Amino acid sequence: MAKWRYGVILDAGSSGTRVYVYRWHDPSWSRKKGHDLNALPEIETKKKWTLKTHPGVSTFGPTPESVGTDHLKPLLDHALKHVPKNQVKDTPLFLLATAGMRLLPQIQREQVLDSICSFAREYSDFQIPDCDLHIQVIPGETEGLYGWIAANYLLGGFDNPEEHNHGKGHHTYGFLDMGGASAQIAFVPNVTETQKHANDLKLLRLRQLSGRDDEYQVFTSTWLGFGANQARSRYVDALRESTDPYIIELPDPCLPKGLKLTTDGTPVKDKAEGQILLGTGDFAQCLRQTNPLLEKEKPCNDEPCLLGGMHVPAIDFDVNHFVGVSEYWHTTHEIFEMGYKEKAYDFNTYQTRVNDFCSKPWEEIAKGINAHQWGKDVDEGIADQICFKASWLINMLHDGIGIPRVGLEGVPDSKNVTKEIINSAKSKGFLNPFQAVNKIEGTEVSWTLGKMVLYASSEVPMPEGAHPVGFGSNIPGIAMPQDFQRPSGNKGLIAEADDLFDSLFDDSPRRIPGLLLFLLILCVAALLLCGRDRRTRILSRVFTAFGCGGASRRKHSSGGSPSRLSKIFGLAPAYERVSGANAAEAAEFELGGYDFEEEIGNETGRASGWATPKLTVESPDGAGSPGKRAILGEGMLVRADSRDNLMAGVEARINRSRSPAIRSGLGKPIPE
Repeated sequence: MAKWRYGVILDAGSSGTRVYVYRWHDPSWSRKKGHDLNALPEIETKKKWTLKTHPGVSTFGPTPESVGTDHLKPLLDHALKHVPKNQVKDTPLFLLATAGMRLLPQIQREQVLDSICSFAREYSDFQIPDCDLHIQVIPGETEGLYGWIAANYLLGGFDNPEEHNHGKGHHTYGFLDMGGASAQIAFVPNVTETQKHANDLKLLRLRQLSGRDDEYQVFTSTWLGFGANQARSRYVDALRESTDPYIIELPDPCLPKGLKLTTDGTPVKDKAEGQILLGTGDFAQCLRQTNPLLEKEKPCNDEPCLLGGMHVPAIDFDVNHFVGVSEYWHTTHEIFEMGYKEKAYDFNTYQTRVNDFCSKPWEEIAKGINAHQWGKDVDEGIADQICFKASWLINMLHDGIGIPRVGLEGVPDSKNVTKEIINSAKSKGFLNPFQAVNKIEGTEVSWTLGKMVLYASSEVPMPEGAHPVGFGSNIPGIAMPQDFQRPSGNKGLIAEADDLFDSLFDDSPRRIPGLLLFLLILCVAALLLCGRDRRTRILSRVFTAFGCGGASRRKHSSGGSPSRLSKIFGLAPAYERVSGANAAEAAEFELGGYDFEEEIGNETGRASGWATPKLTVESPDGAGSPGKRAILGEGMLVRADSRDNLMAGVEARINRSRSPAIRSGLGKPIPE
């Protein structure tokens, strides 16, 4: 038995695809070693197991046949370096695409996905039993659910609920994610809201190593167009619509003072055609002008709503504490972490930092970038967008989602502020309403991790009477709704097969009986899969070898009913006994199998005809006299008078078919 199990996930985003390799202890191995069974499988990954390529798979919409060699090959090669060769065939591969692929026309999207699956199967031996589940475009709600699993898995909300008691029986954390095109939210509402909005929630089922199932009712939603890049595009459109088209320079409070950009965000070096954006560096005004992008004025068809008219159950911040990843992390730390080491992070401090940065002249900011004042990874392309992103993040958190404007107290000054923040949050159980994170315990908080946690959990053997791991609609009383999605196409098969193998071949007193039973099952399965004729011959020889073949035939020919084995394995036709007035007449006709070569070569012709339509065999002279017909009952063809009569009738038909009056095609006579 292998100690480790591996899994590979490719996160196919709009700008590129990143491959992640994960591993965890085989559940059966963990049980034998006496590991803590009251926990989910422990997932491991390493930084060197990750690789990203550009651009995104969505760019292959017009040329789907190129996505394999031009895009996937280096990612699969990287994964193959870190998965042991002897385990590749047992390692599942997933490619899950997000925002970029959602924007492709359906036919292009399907062609790209088909090409990806075909290439992955041909190029590697990774396990892809079901393309629809392993290679797919996932909706934003699913992406948010996977992120929620990852955050709670790393924070310990699943395995140690007593250590994460937020009050009111609540022990999980909310999850916020923001990319370029969309933003996601996922959380478990309090008891009152869960009951009130049960139909709006997803039922999620995980399985611990002990075999115990844990179910969660999670609300998850996505706001399309509310990602940082899409929000910026909507903001620029609003600037242009509110300004006279004859004005060339549009004042933009969300750009540092003096910075000039085109409306698509590229720097203006010489004279630009059309309107341009001119930074005024007024962050307070930037906050006011980005606030309408929340679209809180949109009608709410299903109360309550937060923003964009999207229904969200009421959030109880006494028990719902959120962690934010992706843009929430980058916007709060990419610029302002290194430039302000002497201060701890909180919302009030954050706004002060942003206001100070955005009010600087662009020339001063450019000098700071060249001097690596904010780190070597910060360039002008990041710096010229940070003011808008910061204002958008603050509006989303406070006026959109409604997170209270409180900060962290008691965090000492330190050169490593980020570490102190995380440690402080951990010591308090992450009980603040919001905390931006990137890694927890050295592992990146990525929705791909959540997907792999779900898969590894599904590999734990399913106890009798339990339900599969996965997620679907939260319908009361329904454990397996129609839309229930398992983590893979072969769920339960691997784990159950491993358990069967262990029980049969491990050192135990039941090994020999188990082996014999296993071989017997294989023989029966092989017998059922072979053809009926071959099965009949095999069983006849077996029965004859054991001295029971003749008895069986005699019983059947004497009018008794066929044996049960004969009916099951096809040893004889399973026709019913004929009773009444027709019994004596039917007894004259013992029908066997029909063989055309036997028909021609034997003295007496035979016909197999229990369901054969009536057939009249005409005499050679075409008169069709009754003496030459062989019909009995409704549809039962019996023996002809003799071989000569049969051959004469066949010859007559052949002669007539050669007549020029009969043409090919439909077989209808055509006048000459």
